[in-house]
Amino acid sequence: IEGLSAGVVMADTAYDADHLRQAIAAKGALAVIPNNPSRALKHPLDKHLYAQRHLVECCFSKLKQFRRVATRFEKTARNYRA
Repeated sequence: IEGLSAGVVMADTAYDADHLRQAIAAKGALAVIPNNPSRALKHPLDKHLYAQRHLVECCFSKLKQFRRVATRFEKTARNYRA
């Protein structure tokens, strides 16, 4: 989080911790994190905004697929010597 500026920080339930929410709020950003089912104090969630997280996940998926094609990621050095 250090050195980054954002208006909104989206994360999944694994990042639902009070100290993370406080750090995000201290930076002036909105934390869009679903509540952990075991959380006693529920925080409001903008479901419309959280739905946009899917677009980001798809973008990273495409980048990872392209990396595999562009760099022949699965191949080992032994295969290049053959």
